[in-house]
Amino acid sequence: MGEGGSRYLKEPFEVHEQRFEATEKIMELQFSQVDRRLGRIETMIEGLEKRLWMTVYGVVAVILTQAVQSVLEYAPK
Repeated sequence: MGEGGSRYLKEPFEVHEQRFEATEKIMELQFSQVDRRLGRIETMIEGLEKRLWMTVYGVVAVILTQAVQSVLEYAPK
């Protein structure tokens, strides 16, 4: 009996502390999962953005090519 005091006074606090630690671990796991998912989403968005810009550049190139061709057709020979 080196500790002193009643075990009934300490047990509720120990159970509460264990629940708190378990809740912290669960929240940490959930946040790490969310962080991983956000990383994957960001990677997919970057790939989509690259494809979108390539499409825009392709359309602009086609329009400019047609404009140059039409100017060359009407140019004096």
